[in-house]
Amino acid sequence: MKTMKIWRFAFVMLAAFSLASCGSDEPQWADPEAHEKTEQLRAQYTPFIVGTWHYEKVGASQRFFEQLTFKDDGTFTGTRKWQTRKLVTIDGEQRYTDWETLELSGTFTGTWSLSYWAPYGGEKSNYLQLIAKYDGENQNYMAYSTCLTFGYADETTLHIQGFYVHDDDGWADYQRGEIEPSF
Repeated sequence: MKTMKIWRFAFVMLAAFSLASCGSDEPQWADPEAHEKTEQLRAQYTPFIVGTWHYEKVGASQRFFEQLTFKDDGTFTGTRKWQTRKLVTIDGEQRYTDWETLELSGTFTGTWSLSYWAPYGGEKSNYLQLIAKYDGENQNYMAYSTCLTFGYADETTLHIQGFYVHDDDGWADYQRGEIEPSF
């Protein structure tokens, strides 16, 4: 009798599991609104982002150049050249040291994605996620592992919140096209 009850219970459970698994093949998103806005964001801006962009900022003690090439398969490559120098006092006179290239310079490869979400539990916004490692001898170092606030992209400008270097307002405007650094 106990064996019959166990088999009956097992049959009922098996039937319940198979019925529960029957349903829509559509994924159930944890945040349907964020998913929908992400899809809209990608549809609107991916065609503009794909391509090559550059940003350069030169100051008295720092020179920064970065070029990013975004591909439509979600990968990207980049080149960064970053130099600094210090203002020192020699014999009572202030002078700059020679330019030094930082280790954060070189080429890198990674993935990119546009998303609408709140990565750090804050307010939801549009983000450009970049994950990339340096190539060659620095391949154990990350060039990017971040979500940058995404403003917009059009035929000429990629407007993102700067990660390493940015303008006074906290944003960096990358320009379309491939160029060499001026330094």
